[in-house]
Amino acid sequence: MIGESGALKQVMASIGRAAPTNATVLIQGESGVGKELVARTIHRNSLRSRERFVQVNCAAIPEDLIESELFGHEKGSFTGATEKQVGKFEQADRGTIFLDEVGDMSAKTQAKVLRVLQEGEVERLGSARTIKVDVRVIAATNKNLEEEIAKGHFREDLYFRLAVIPISVPPLRARPEDIPTLVRHYIDFFSRENNAKPKKISSAALEAMQRYRWKGNIRELRNTVERLIIMTAGDTIEVADLPDVVRSTGGVTASKPASGSETAKAGTLREFKDDAERAYLVAKLRENGWNISKTAEVIDTPRSNLYKKLEQYQISQESDG
Repeated sequence: MIGESGALKQVMASIGRAAPTNATVLIQGESGVGKELVARTIHRNSLRSRERFVQVNCAAIPEDLIESELFGHEKGSFTGATEKQVGKFEQADRGTIFLDEVGDMSAKTQAKVLRVLQEGEVERLGSARTIKVDVRVIAATNKNLEEEIAKGHFREDLYFRLAVIPISVPPLRARPEDIPTLVRHYIDFFSRENNAKPKKISSAALEAMQRYRWKGNIRELRNTVERLIIMTAGDTIEVADLPDVVRSTGGVTASKPASGSETAKAGTLREFKDDAERAYLVAKLRENGWNISKTAEVIDTPRSNLYKKLEQYQISQESDG
C-alpha cells in the first residue's frame, strides 16, 4: 500500500491493530480504492497467514448459486448437482474468507452467513449434517450498509457481527498528496511490464492529476498511467498527453473554497446557510468514507439528525461521492 498521507496512515494503523486478532473486519469504501488489498494485507499479517485466503465476490455469483458456492452441496441435492461440492467456508477452514461486495447478498444468504458467524458451523445443501469450521471473516462493500439497513435490504444483526472492526478506506481524492508517489510507482511498474524505457512526467502533468477527482480511484489511476506509458510518444509525459477528462476537470477539487461569484448565487441568507451546511456535510462524509455513524460522531450530532439532513439536502454517495 503506497502513500504517506494521514488518511492512509490511519488505515494502516487499523490494519496493524486488526491483523493479529481473529475479529471479523468490515472494509468499506468506493470501488477501486483497494479494499481487496487491505483484506490481503490483514491476512498476510495474521496468525492465519500460512493458511488459505479464499475470496468470494458476492455480486458476481448468481443468487441461485451463491449458497452452493459458500456452503457447498451434496450430490443430487438439486438439478445439476452431479457431484459433491465443498463450499468456500469449508475451503477456508483455519484460514480467512474474504466476502467481497457483501452488501449484494440476498436475505436468505445473509441469514446463513450470520449462522456461520454465530455458531461456527455450515450445512451443505442437501445435507442434514453440520460441519464445524474455524474461519476468520473479512467482508467488504462499496455500499453504505447503514443506509441499506434503513431500507430493509441488509440485516442489522449481520452488520454488527461483521463490523467488529470497521475499516473505512478513503477515496483517492481524499489523499491527493499520495498521487505523485502512486504515479511514479505505476510508471516504473508498467515500464518494466512493457519492456519500455521509464518515462518522466512533468510537474504540470502531475499537478493536473492531483487535481482530478478520480471517480474510479486507484484502479482508474493505474489504468491511466498504463495507457500513458504505451501511448505517449516522447520521453516525458506532459499535460497534453493526459486524457481529456483529466485535463478538462483537473481544476475541480472537493476542498476548493467558494468564490465571491459562487457565494453571490445564494439569493437569501437562508439559501446561503443551506448551501454552506450542505457543502460542510458532504465534505465531512467524504472525509469519513461515507460512514454515517462515524460522521455523526465527528460533527457531534445524533445519527438520526444526520439522516434527516441527508434527506433534506438530497445528499447521497452516488451523487456527491
